Amino acid sequence: MNKKYFVSLSIAAALTIGSLPTLGTTANAHSHSVEELQKQQEDISSKKEEINGKIDEKKSQINQNINKQQEIQSQIAEISTKLKDTETKITEKTKEIDETTAEINKLKEEIEVLKQKIEERNELLKERARAIQEKGGSANYLDVLLGADSFGDFINRVTAVNTIVSADKKIMDEQKRDQAELEMKQEEVEGKLADLESTKASLESLKKDLDSQKAKKADLFKQLEAQQASLEVEKKDLQQESDELSKMEHQLEGEIQAEQARLAELARQREIERKRQAEAEAAKRAAAQQQATTSSNSSGGSSSTPTDTAPSAPVSAGAWTAPASGTITTNFGWDVLNGKKRFHYGTDIAARGSVPISAAADGYVIKSHYSSSYGNVVYITHSINGQTFTTVYAHMSSSSVSQGQAVNKGDRIGYMGNTGYSFGQHLHFELHAGSWNASKSNAVNPRQYINF
Repeated sequence: MNKKYFVSLSIAAALTIGSLPTLGTTANAHSHSVEELQKQQEDISSKKEEINGKIDEKKSQINQNINKQQEIQSQIAEISTKLKDTETKITEKTKEIDETTAEINKLKEEIEVLKQKIEERNELLKERARAIQEKGGSANYLDVLLGADSFGDFINRVTAVNTIVSADKKIMDEQKRDQAELEMKQEEVEGKLADLESTKASLESLKKDLDSQKAKKADLFKQLEAQQASLEVEKKDLQQESDELSKMEHQLEGEIQAEQARLAELARQREIERKRQAEAEAAKRAAAQQQATTSSNSSGGSSSTPTDTAPSAPVSAGAWTAPASGTITTNFGWDVLNGKKRFHYGTDIAARGSVPISAAADGYVIKSHYSSSYGNVVYITHSINGQTFTTVYAHMSSSSVSQGQAVNKGDRIGYMGNTGYSFGQHLHFELHAGSWNASKSNAVNPRQYINF
C-alpha cells in the first residue's frame, strides 16, 4: 500500500478528532461529521478488504511455491537415487573393465608365448621343408627304406619314417589350432572390452546428464526458496497494512460512537431544557390563573376562562408515538423469512399509498443515508428521562431529514417505501435501549414503549 495513503488517512482522522465540538456546541455545526467518518470508515474497510484479498493471494502463492519445492525435492531425491545407482554401475563396469584389461594383458603374455611356439614350429617346418627339398622330397624316404640291410632293419626304418611324418603332421595341426585359438581369443576379449567400454561410456553420459538435471533442480529449488522468502515478506507487509487499517477502522468506529454520544447528550440536554421550560410555563399558567381568580372575586363578576386552542397533534401522549399508520405484518422476535428461521430485530408496519413516517420521539438525527440492506434509512438518538435510545426507520421511499438535525416527536422524516432488501412497501422500525450497533445487541421490542 502507498504510505502516503496511510498518512492522508491518519491526518484526516486526526482532523476529524480535532474538529469534534464540546457537548455545548450546536449539532448543525457538525451536520456531516458522522457521514464523513462513516465514509472514511467505508473507504478503509474497502481498502482493508482489498489488502486481505492480496494476503489470501500471497498465501495461495506461498502454498503453491511450497508444493513446487516439495515436488522439486522429490525429483532431486529421485535423481540422486538414479545417480547413486549409475555410479554403482559405473564402478562395477570399471571393475569389469579392469578385470578384462588384466585378462587381456594375461592373454597378451600367453599370445607372446604362443607366438614364440609358432615361430619355433615355423623354423622347424622350414628346416623340414629345406631338407626335403635338398634330398629330393619323398624319394629320400624311399632311399631310407631301400637301404635296409634286413627285413627287421626295414621294419625299423618304416617305423622311423612314419614317426617323422606323424610328427610333422602333428606340428602342422598344432600350428593351425593355436593360430585359430589365438584369433578367437583376441576377437573375444577385444569384443568384450569394447562392450564394457561402450557400456561405461553410456553410464558416464547418463551420470553427466543426471548431474546436469540435479544441478538445474537445485538451482530451481534455490529460486523457489528465494521466491518464497520474498512472498513471505510481501505477505508480512500486507498483514501490517491490514493491521494498521484495522486500527484506523476501530479508531473511526470510536469517533462515530463519540459523535453519536455527543448527539445523545444534546438530546438529553434538550430534554432537560424542555422540562424546565414546561415547568416554567406551568408555573406561569398557575400564577395567571390565580391572579384571574383573585380579580374575579374582587369585582364580583364572572368572566370566561380562556381555553387551549392548540390544534390536536397526530401523535400519542407521552414520550413516544407510533412512527406510522398501518398493519403490523411482522413483530419483534423469531420468525421465518424465505423458509429460514431468523430473529427480527424490529416491527414491520405496512400500508398502501403515500404514508408519512414520523419521529417516534424528540431527538437528533444521527444518520440519514441509503443502505443496500435498509434502503433509505434514518437513525435518531433520543433522551427519555435521562436514558439514551436509538430508533431506526428503514426501507423508506425517501427521507426529509439530515444528519445532526433536531426533530420533535411526530415530525415527518420521510415516507414509507420498498427500498433496499425489502419485499413490499412497509416500514421496518427498530428501537434500541442505548446506541445502535451492527450486532443489534441493544435492540428491544418497540411494544414495550409504544402503543401501535
